[in-house]
Amino acid sequence: MDILQILSNTASSLIAPATIGYALAALGLALHFGFTGLLNMGIAAFMAIGAYGYAISILTFGFPWWGGMLVGVGGSLVFALILGIPTLRLRGDYLAIVTIAAAEVVRLLFLTTTFDKYTGSADGLSGYHESFRSFNPIPEGTYGFGPWVYNENGWWVRLFGIVILAIAMLILWSVMRSPWGRVIKGIREDEDAVRALGKNVFSYKLQSLMLGGVFGALGGIVYALPASVNPGVYVTSLTFFVYTALLLGGAATIFGPIIGSVIFWGVQVLLSNLLPALVNIGLLPFMTTTQSQTVRFILVGVALMLIVIYRPQGILGNKKELTFVK
Repeated sequence: MDILQILSNTASSLIAPATIGYALAALGLALHFGFTGLLNMGIAAFMAIGAYGYAISILTFGFPWWGGMLVGVGGSLVFALILGIPTLRLRGDYLAIVTIAAAEVVRLLFLTTTFDKYTGSADGLSGYHESFRSFNPIPEGTYGFGPWVYNENGWWVRLFGIVILAIAMLILWSVMRSPWGRVIKGIREDEDAVRALGKNVFSYKLQSLMLGGVFGALGGIVYALPASVNPGVYVTSLTFFVYTALLLGGAATIFGPIIGSVIFWGVQVLLSNLLPALVNIGLLPFMTTTQSQTVRFILVGVALMLIVIYRPQGILGNKKELTFVK
């Protein structure tokens, strides 16, 4: 068992596009769930719309990469309106049921063969990278040190994702310090009281859903930048993974989702390398290598339960700000 290789792979994942994509999606959930109190279980749909909007607009309509991003973000705004107008008067569990169903509808629309010409159906989409890579300012070559050694395209995706993440963090930090943000927090605490003060609670909830959805769409785009778009990624478990990252770092925080995403993906990669290695050397004789890959997802579920029970506020969060522990 090569411990150094396992640790190197784990360290490399800390700035992987998947980690950055999860962090952006978790920021969107922080706004939805942590600050507004919306139990949105459909963040995977926003990520899928962002990724597919980006890929389809480039492959089918010949948009440049920045135009594809605008299409993905615009699609998330339209989806937030379609989803939010009939559902945001629901609360708690009822909203969760509707949003998780809506996410499945979106995934199945991308999976169906009816739109195979545009979505690729079960095969997904690939080959949309040329436009983005043509804007790469990094000279051709391999750069880095230790486990963080990538070619110019690998660094371009990571640096671009980090910049987008920093801008999203700044936007969320700014709006939550504004009067709008104080109303949003008031809705989380007692929306009837906010409504009694003359505020349009529905409008504020819809605005929150739209802004958080934009972060989710950007997460989906960054997640898809280095490889391909595949409908098998945007399943219900993706939403639970993003929630795990959010709750691990702290739901009603700005930096918590980023810390949670880094730890989540670091642990995921560590387990995906460590468990098969333990099987191969005979320390886990009761399972196969394939089974060991499934065990890591079981461990994620157990970790999520333990977080909610013993540390619901997460690493950086404040327990008083969480709606589900009041």
